[in-house]
Amino acid sequence: MPDIRDLTEQLWNGSLTTHEAHPISAQFRDGQEIADGVLYYKGIASATTIDTGGGLVMLDTGAVNDTKQLHATVRAWRTEPLTAAVFSHHHVDHIMGVGPFEQEAAEKGWGRPLVYGHEDLGANFDRYRKTLGWNTAINVRQFAIPPERFRWPDQYRYPDVTYQRRLTFRAGTHTFELHHARGETEDATWTWVPERQLLAPGDLFIWAVPNAGNPQKVQRYASEWAAALREMAALGAETMLPGHGFPIFGAGRIAQALGDTAELLETVEAQVVALMNTGATLDHILHAVEIPQRLLDRPYLQPVYDDPQFIIRNIWRLYGGWYDGEPDNLLPAPRAEQAREWVALAGGADAVMARVAALQAEGNLRLACHLIEFAVLAEPGSKAAHALRAEVYAARAKLQPSSMAQNILNHAALASAQGKRDLASEYVTRTNA
Repeated sequence: MPDIRDLTEQLWNGSLTTHEAHPISAQFRDGQEIADGVLYYKGIASATTIDTGGGLVMLDTGAVNDTKQLHATVRAWRTEPLTAAVFSHHHVDHIMGVGPFEQEAAEKGWGRPLVYGHEDLGANFDRYRKTLGWNTAINVRQFAIPPERFRWPDQYRYPDVTYQRRLTFRAGTHTFELHHARGETEDATWTWVPERQLLAPGDLFIWAVPNAGNPQKVQRYASEWAAALREMAALGAETMLPGHGFPIFGAGRIAQALGDTAELLETVEAQVVALMNTGATLDHILHAVEIPQRLLDRPYLQPVYDDPQFIIRNIWRLYGGWYDGEPDNLLPAPRAEQAREWVALAGGADAVMARVAALQAEGNLRLACHLIEFAVLAEPGSKAAHALRAEVYAARAKLQPSSMAQNILNHAALASAQGKRDLASEYVTRTNA
């Protein structure tokens, strides 16, 4: 792996883009000592191990496919026991790596590592176990995973020590100050280690537009997220360890990155709420909100994972609920019934598909997706409609900077290549039967 500081410098200066070094991927998976006694590991998410002089402490512990390599990387670096781990939130790419260290502790007669986290972690693990099929399906779509290769995990390491607002613990010569914030999740923890001037924000900062709008996930909290970023920016941290992507070094850069991210969330929320206060519909708001281009030009605010339009929807959901303000959507007819009616009015599926092809040729893939979806809903067995749907969605996916949007669109294309609208729900239903 190239030197992490060099990679960070390239990203900051734009000679390496976040599309080339995507923060939400296992690209460059490896670990490096970024300061004396601080080992940074980049998997899908980051995991950092600190030698406190009185045992090792991990800030996040990686995804399930990181566990073996993470343990081996830490053990090649230090042999001291792991005494504690902090979970920044409940997402599975951050909380799966404690197991090998617990097994090692049992074999060597060491004390079991203590896991710290917010008090809502357990409830979210319980929710995951309650909705295994749903989480399998939405992640198959979100990451365009072949359904037969993925199943949502049902085993979790619950925390030993929980807190509500703030908690401080000591390990060796180090202080770990845990702070609660509601952001991507309601159980987020950011950690400050004053002796090191080291900040671990978890997924409150990820080298991308904040994941504040994920279309398939539970509520996110933009204004509280921004407030936490402002609080972190005031600390004067010299090293920041994002939940995804490479560390950032230097107080000035860290304050700038956190402040700009807060501003993006603040400006989106302010515009959405102002428009809601005029009685605007969701459709109007989606196409009226504007984000300052100077923010979207920042290397750490590229929309490579979440799409800013998704954030608008989540803010609407927080303040306005699920109703989009369109009266025909309040108690709708089944979508397939609507599709059959509109397709009949258009003169049949062939006429609709001809218009889809024309829109595709014009480059209006957004509208083409709407029409081809109705054609497939009206005639779900049509090979021609599915073939065109696969083509249109694949073409639109290629234009999306957001990997989340790209993958969901690609999943639709892959499904139509098999003559289906969706692969995930069918597979989950079949495997749960």
